[in-house]
Amino acid sequence: MTPEELQAKRDELQKQLSDPGVLRDPVRVKELSIELGKLEKQFREAAQTRETASASDRAILEIRAGTGGGEAALFAGELLRMYTAYAKRRGWDVNLIDSHPTTLGGYKEAVLEIVGLDAYIELATEAGVHRVQRIPATEKTGRIHTSTASVAVLPEAKESDMEIRPQDIKVEFFRSSGPGGQNVNKVETAVRVWHLPTGLVVASQESRSQQKNRERAMTLLRTKLLDAEHQREAAKTASARREQIGSAERAEKIRTYNFPQDRVTDHRIKKSWHNIESILAGNLDPSVKAFAKNAN
Repeated sequence: MTPEELQAKRDELQKQLSDPGVLRDPVRVKELSIELGKLEKQFREAAQTRETASASDRAILEIRAGTGGGEAALFAGELLRMYTAYAKRRGWDVNLIDSHPTTLGGYKEAVLEIVGLDAYIELATEAGVHRVQRIPATEKTGRIHTSTASVAVLPEAKESDMEIRPQDIKVEFFRSSGPGGQNVNKVETAVRVWHLPTGLVVASQESRSQQKNRERAMTLLRTKLLDAEHQREAAKTASARREQIGSAERAEKIRTYNFPQDRVTDHRIKKSWHNIESILAGNLDPSVKAFAKNAN
């Protein structure tokens, strides 16, 4: 039920329980009281969900090339552009925190910060292994290749969510690198941060400002540490990222982009859409709406 429907149902039950005729029937009063109690629980849970959603207006989205070598890196680059375009269509702010491009125009890895209303809530369903099936430009026999890229989505942590002591980190400054590893800046504006107690390492190199890169690196570190803390609290044995993306093997797919058939299929909700080019251009509305409808 929507919040409005829950409220209307609750009002109706409360109205019935105040009816003198109903109050003279103990059995009916008990039935309505039990129903109202269940509804009150739903109402509290819905309110808590809305509160979490309003607080989760930021997301950290990580894309990594998986199985398939250079073709997988090209696909990771397409996913990066797809999510960037979708975020801009929604009016969200997009910041590239860190990336490792390849010489052929793909990406081994890319990390985005996306800021906007419901950004995390909507993008969380994108987490998992994405599979592409197509004939690469370099394929001379017309054989269809299968490659994968993984997507992980985490709610961005604020300073108040996770305190990091200065003595627990080591900061290093370096020059940003481009395809093939060559330096693209003459000044050491890129920032790498080690979290000494855990050995976790993060980096930010996309801004020309050393201070901005440091801030984004610290945000990324805070987000990953908070995620790890949540895992421990939930007594999970694997990280949220590993649960989301598995080992990036072909069989662990959540979605397939089949170019020969011009079809995108989401295997979790068993729905397909056509016009891959439009979807990769950022038109994710059909799948986002399908997931929202499926959740309701």
